[in-house]
Amino acid sequence: MQRITSLFIALLVLSCIFWLLELLFAANPAQPRLRNRLGLGTDLIYWFMTPLFARAIARFGVGVILVLVYRQTPTELQAMLASRDTLLARQGLPLQALEMVVLGDFIGYWLHRSFHGRGLWPFHAVHHSSVHLDWLSSVRLHPVNDWLTRWVQASVLVVLGFSPLAVAAYVPFLSFYALLLHANVSWDFGPLRTVLASPRFHRWHHTSEAEGLNRNFAGFLPVFDILFGTWYLPRDVLPQHFGLDNETMPEGFFAQMLYPFRRVSASSQHKV
Repeated sequence: MQRITSLFIALLVLSCIFWLLELLFAANPAQPRLRNRLGLGTDLIYWFMTPLFARAIARFGVGVILVLVYRQTPTELQAMLASRDTLLARQGLPLQALEMVVLGDFIGYWLHRSFHGRGLWPFHAVHHSSVHLDWLSSVRLHPVNDWLTRWVQASVLVVLGFSPLAVAAYVPFLSFYALLLHANVSWDFGPLRTVLASPRFHRWHHTSEAEGLNRNFAGFLPVFDILFGTWYLPRDVLPQHFGLDNETMPEGFFAQMLYPFRRVSASSQHKV
């Protein structure tokens, strides 16, 4: 009950903050302030379900991966990680945080690109299904998408030697920044537009318009899109259309949970 109360308070506080930001700095002023009931209700379910259930499974999955990597029991693994003395873990937490932002975003960039590939796209399509992009739409994420991303990122960072405490602090930072990236605001961060991912940068990733498709995969550092040829951020143009291209996603939460499996099954039947 305490966890639900905390999520409800956070929802109210963030709603007030982003309502004001999206009112003053709207990228698309014509976008509805409140989406249709079904779409809004679906995202509210994600808001509560993901932290309560999906993230618990994500943490469990990381634990299983580390048990398999180190071939120790959970109790032995916990003791080993708590006392492990690595070069990276000896660094101060601020320096570890900076290094994890760079390495974690590099990993996240390629994971994100892989979810735009044919095999994993049905799971990621759920996230791209919002036709009205705002801060709350960021939580519309299929659990499989969330689990695979977190399993790989967290496991790699821990295995490399970063402090588990620093890794645990890195995840909430990414979660909050994702809310900002999806907000209906026009910011591109001016002189830092090629340094930090901005809401305008990410709106081009979510657009269904042809010039923005498969662009801007980075979650924090656009340098990876620049290096690998996927950066796109025109100065005086904003995308106007969002959602899926030539694909229809059901709006209900449970229908979206089943969508990737039904889509894969239908594709298999078609191939036969």
